[in-house]
Amino acid sequence: MGKAGRDWGQIYSIYGVDDWQTPIFLLIYAIFFSILSVIFLVYFEPICYFFHHFLPGLSSARFAAGFTGSVTALSAVCLFYAAGNIFYSSVSLHWEMAQRMVNAVGDWSSVKHALDLGCGRGILLNAVALQLKKSGSSGRVVGLHPTPTCSLSTLRTAGIEGVQEYVTCRSGDPRKLPFSDNYFDVVASAAFVHTVGKEFGQKTAVAAAERMRVLGEVVRVLKPGGVGVVWDLVHAPEYVKRLQELKMEDIRVSERVTAFMVNSHVIVFNKPSQHFVGPNEVRLDWRLNNLC
Repeated sequence: MGKAGRDWGQIYSIYGVDDWQTPIFLLIYAIFFSILSVIFLVYFEPICYFFHHFLPGLSSARFAAGFTGSVTALSAVCLFYAAGNIFYSSVSLHWEMAQRMVNAVGDWSSVKHALDLGCGRGILLNAVALQLKKSGSSGRVVGLHPTPTCSLSTLRTAGIEGVQEYVTCRSGDPRKLPFSDNYFDVVASAAFVHTVGKEFGQKTAVAAAERMRVLGEVVRVLKPGGVGVVWDLVHAPEYVKRLQELKMEDIRVSERVTAFMVNSHVIVFNKPSQHFVGPNEVRLDWRLNNLC
């Protein structure tokens, strides 16, 4: 256990899939459209005759039947791809990205407190715990998730991985983290921040403000000199902009990775050892109380 070179079967057997309904739904529709495509292929001439009842010429009917069959076949391919990509993103890619995020932190031996924000099934949480164990650190990692029922399943996977002594789980609001300022050496989050505020609509100003509030909380609980690592979907540019406004240092953005059918990036940053800006050295307010 704990090695990066795993196949998806091993990962799935431990962690399963968070949202299995979506790939199953897509797969059912893909099979349905595949059956329709085969029907169009086998019974093309009768279908042309059927279209001929609604179109003036036989050539128009054949074109309409061929076009409809092609679109049906293409839809089946797209649905199969979408189902496969979502399943891959939830299992194998999630594990791979967790390894990348762990490797983005230079020295784990000195880490005493780490936070996995939105720990879910515990893929990133356990990757951090395995790294702490490997480096000989006496540190611990806390997994936080908005859903209280998530803790038992997450701790179960930690037990399977053999890192239960390094892991703690708790529920809490990511927009108001239940931790003191400057507490964690490392804060990481994998495919979670974009889900905050989605009830308001992903593209609304309110949802954007909620995501920025979470990012501000990540900065608040991070120790001076600490490292933040965020893998997230779609909204990487707005995260980078806010981190720049908060005067974070060494902000790095990874290459694009397609996950859950959209673009994603890993953002790594350091919290400066000194939190002073401007000529009068005013301390920054990490809590983002000015956001509505």
